[in-house]
Amino acid sequence: MTSPSGGDAPADPGSAPAAKKASRAGRNLPAAIATGVVLAALVVLSLIWVKWLFGVLAGAALLIAIHELTAAFAQRDIRIARTPVYATTVAIMVCAYVWGTEAMLACLGAGVAAVLLWRIRRGTEGYVRDVTASVFLLGYISLMAGFAMLMLAADDGPWRIIVFILLTIGNDIGGYATGVLFGKHPIAPQISPKKSWEGFAGSLIVQCAIGVSAFIWIFNAPWWEGLIMGAVLTVTATAGDFAESAIKRDLGVKDMGTFLPGHGGIMDRLDSLVINAFAAWALFALFLGAT
Repeated sequence: MTSPSGGDAPADPGSAPAAKKASRAGRNLPAAIATGVVLAALVVLSLIWVKWLFGVLAGAALLIAIHELTAAFAQRDIRIARTPVYATTVAIMVCAYVWGTEAMLACLGAGVAAVLLWRIRRGTEGYVRDVTASVFLLGYISLMAGFAMLMLAADDGPWRIIVFILLTIGNDIGGYATGVLFGKHPIAPQISPKKSWEGFAGSLIVQCAIGVSAFIWIFNAPWWEGLIMGAVLTVTATAGDFAESAIKRDLGVKDMGTFLPGHGGIMDRLDSLVINAFAAWALFALFLGAT
């Protein structure tokens, strides 16, 4: 979830207040908030009703994200092996939820083999380029989806998913608020000029507060474990934001799609969630156990 953890001042100080607000937000804020509320409601309802429905919802979102990335790669004449990537993504999620880590990794290996064989049908021209990009998607999207399903499969899986998402949202909120108000020092202006060190500090404070609260009140675990989780996920969420920004700049696209009003594409909302999935699974397994 892209964290606008900075707030570049508008180019024209005398512009209308609405234009100034749009420049600082970097998006249609009312539409973004409405979309975010709807998505949050769908996630919570799926987890409360039958937890595996969250997997169905997440799987649909991830397949759309892969479609967006496939289209973006195609603009640079990179052809993703779509069928094995789509199939492996679904298979990894099912295997992780039903059979666990070893089955998930076996499925990933089978997916890589399928990509190698599938792409060879088109000949050798661009083979390495296309296979590399396809395997990249398996690691970037499919494998991370598997870690989310490993979290979901735990006895307290719905709570782990909720806290994982809350921590990622906290990165957005903390970064946006402090970045817009105080952001003056960009972290990496050549990649994402609106992300500032002030925004990162705000993300860190909010994330740690959420982590400590969740571990005390939800998991009945030591507060310092939540503090560590909040701090680590601040770093991984920010890294995820920068990774997707770098991908978009390299591919020459502003947004991955237009599926979500006020947000862009599905992938524009999943960037930090994707990277956070592994970190959250690892820390939950370390602190609370794998099941």
